[in-house]
Amino acid sequence: MAPPHSTNGGSEHDSSTAAAFASLDTVSHSESFNTEHELFDAGHKFKEGALISSKEKYAAMYTRSIKDPDGFWSDIASEFYWETKWPEENGKVHTENFDIRKGPVKVEWFKGGKTNICYNALDRHVQAGKGNQVAFYWEGNSPDLDGCLTYSELLQRVCQLANFLKDKGVKKGDAVAIYLPMLMELPIAMLACARIGAVHSVVFAGFSAESLAQRVLDCKPKVIITCNAVWRGPKVLVLKTIVDEALTISLAQGVSVDVCLTYANDIALAREKTAWQDGRDIWYQDVIPNFASSCDIQWVDAEDPLFLLYTSGSTGKPKGVLHTTGGYMVYTATTFKYAFDYHQEDVYWCTADCGWITGHSYVTYGPLLNCAKVVLFEGVPNYPDAGRCWEIVDKYNVTIFYTAPTAIRSLMRSGDEPVKRYSRKSLRVLGSVGEPINPSAWKWYYEVVGDERCPISDTWWQTETGGFMITPLPGAWALKPGSATFPFFGIQPALVDENGKELEGVCNGYLCIKGSWPSTFRTLYEDHARYETTYFAPFKGYYFSGDGCHRDADGYYWLTGRVDDVINVSGHRIGTAEVESALVSHSQCAEAAVVAIEHEVKGQGIYAFVTLKEGVSYSEELRTSLRNAVRHQIGAFASPDRIHWAPALPKTRSGKIMRRILRKIAAKQLDELGDISTLADPGVVQELIDLTDV
Repeated sequence: MAPPHSTNGGSEHDSSTAAAFASLDTVSHSESFNTEHELFDAGHKFKEGALISSKEKYAAMYTRSIKDPDGFWSDIASEFYWETKWPEENGKVHTENFDIRKGPVKVEWFKGGKTNICYNALDRHVQAGKGNQVAFYWEGNSPDLDGCLTYSELLQRVCQLANFLKDKGVKKGDAVAIYLPMLMELPIAMLACARIGAVHSVVFAGFSAESLAQRVLDCKPKVIITCNAVWRGPKVLVLKTIVDEALTISLAQGVSVDVCLTYANDIALAREKTAWQDGRDIWYQDVIPNFASSCDIQWVDAEDPLFLLYTSGSTGKPKGVLHTTGGYMVYTATTFKYAFDYHQEDVYWCTADCGWITGHSYVTYGPLLNCAKVVLFEGVPNYPDAGRCWEIVDKYNVTIFYTAPTAIRSLMRSGDEPVKRYSRKSLRVLGSVGEPINPSAWKWYYEVVGDERCPISDTWWQTETGGFMITPLPGAWALKPGSATFPFFGIQPALVDENGKELEGVCNGYLCIKGSWPSTFRTLYEDHARYETTYFAPFKGYYFSGDGCHRDADGYYWLTGRVDDVINVSGHRIGTAEVESALVSHSQCAEAAVVAIEHEVKGQGIYAFVTLKEGVSYSEELRTSLRNAVRHQIGAFASPDRIHWAPALPKTRSGKIMRRILRKIAAKQLDELGDISTLADPGVVQELIDLTDV
């Protein structure tokens, strides 16, 4: 079996790679690597029914995908509908250049082939007689709100919205901005855009007006689709007010959006209390049902754009990641199928929001392309109580459950009782996404949630990659807590040193990818130079992920964190992820986030924000115990200079910790906190400030 790599990353890069390289040698003693020899294998019964049931079967498919990528992906692509098949030259279905020394970076898959991802996700299944199968179960923020749509009903709704967009002048290549919560109208809007060849730009419903305006200014949408308000947990977010402010900002800078289609969510806010601009604003429910429930398909080239999704950049300006149609369709469908061992009887639930790449690839497109039954969840995992997730699992007999480590750790804090209150007998595969999962959380997830019978697909991928890059395939091999194990088909990971030299065997290095894959992002919107500089200039000939990585003696890969998340303490370069993992290994610690502070003797010191498990009290004795845990696992030089109690950490809706805010609190630069409106709970910031001297 070919050597592979590890767990979930972000997407911001530090071009001064040599300066960060020293940090890669400090990873050998943290909690993750104490689990290198722990193996958790699926049972015989699971393996019997698994799509990839052994290392040998994986190795055969993987080897072909590397030696003959065109043939491998051509065979899979042929399972989808193409109005016009792609042309082949000498058996080639893709072209690529990852080496900026040889000219502009360029990737193309199935170019010249004509298809439509909405047709493949909906019409194809309805025509195959599956129209009465449930496509979406919708679970509201409140447990007493739910609904469902069959594939036929979903297709009709998509067509009605697509016809509205066409009526408003939206055509192939035009952008449509979507600022919606997790109502069924969100994936409907995405699919409606795809049906007519429009480019959707989904912005998470919770971003500030300034953030939304920034994205509107960049892609200049013909229409924006939103909702007047939504309940999220016990709070109401008035989204329409945010949209109004964003459109005012963009208009002042010369970009006008003439149509604002607004879904009336009367449970959260009455129509008459919603701010309104006549001539621009239109109530969704007043117009969409009047349009025809069938809509002609706009066939698009495989290389035509499908969507823009903005991800944070180290410069402060968001990066508009552009994904195209054909390769993305083939890759997301295939990764979904194999990484979750998907079977037609499964009920799949991913807790992610469609405002993030996970919601694009593994709530909407990947599952629907496989004709899956999908749970959409409007709420938050711990509302109205910590048992909500498992209540939903039992309600819909969910078999595949995919969530973020931050949610897992949050639920861990409430103990085992809220989990064991529910059966969860339907579960057979668990998944993790969004960041590295520390081994103690992995084990809790496996032992308590999965009753030691459900393999965990701990996936590593990025907004830029479009789909899973390194992931377990359930049943194919034994798992190690904290490792994403081996690469998916067609993915060629490489660990390199600061000079770009590939490393072999057990080592620590920069995680790069050589060679393209079908869902490779094609560019940054209207900024190809930044695309090349950020991802392809640091190591010539490779896509640079921005992550450090460790490969163990068995060939398993472990992410060690972003290469720029490094603290230099008296000459020791220490990865923040390593210190966080050591803290979380403590029996009374639920979560930790580490940042650097200035230190007049050591240059930089380690400042740790620590969230304790439910019912644990703050004490100086516990502070000492936590420091000792770090000293034991890493060394005295890594002992935190300061431990700041944190009832919760400032996070975005997707679960990403906003370390920018933590750095300002640690430095007591409270007048420089910046915009905190995008946080899941902005009130957390004041709580942390109040505990500064506790």
